Amino acid sequence: MKLVVGLGNPGKRYERTRHNLGFLIVDYIAGQDNVAVKRKLCGASVGEWSNQGERFLFVKPQTYMNRSGEPVKELLRRFHATANDMVVVYDDLDLPFGRIRIRPKGSAGGHRGVLSIMEELAGASFDRVRVGIGRPPQGVDPVDYVLQPFNAEETAALGDVISRAGEAVMSLLCEGSQRAMERFNRAP
Repeated sequence: MKLVVGLGNPGKRYERTRHNLGFLIVDYIAGQDNVAVKRKLCGASVGEWSNQGERFLFVKPQTYMNRSGEPVKELLRRFHATANDMVVVYDDLDLPFGRIRIRPKGSAGGHRGVLSIMEELAGASFDRVRVGIGRPPQGVDPVDYVLQPFNAEETAALGDVISRAGEAVMSLLCEGSQRAMERFNRAP
């Protein structure tokens, strides 16, 4: 079982915000095979898909961002999986909008959802797909920025960003981290 975890916040209010980019990417990947990520399990919305004998669980934790680790830990336990069986995809303020960075381990980089997962998994390493949302304009608090909807220019490019991030996740799962990093870590 492989888990693809997208980070975001539950509810209509946050649906199209920068901080929900992980949810948007998981929905896109699952949608490629007509999988709905709606079943409620262990505090998350999940969808399951099988391909050539491999099972994939698409996950959107339904706790708020800073408690994402709780449902992730429960799902790993339930499916007898480990952190090595998981890819976490999320927004990143420190990357320019649309830039993708794959890492097999590392720090939380200030991202509270990633920090929550790291704490719940006692620091176990897991693959990450970071997708840039850029820094906020001068004078805008980063907390407010991530909870705002994408601007018009970002919205116009968002479909391509989500599609490319989805490819990166699948490359990581199917080809391994080294090949995925070679393909996606450089600027498009």
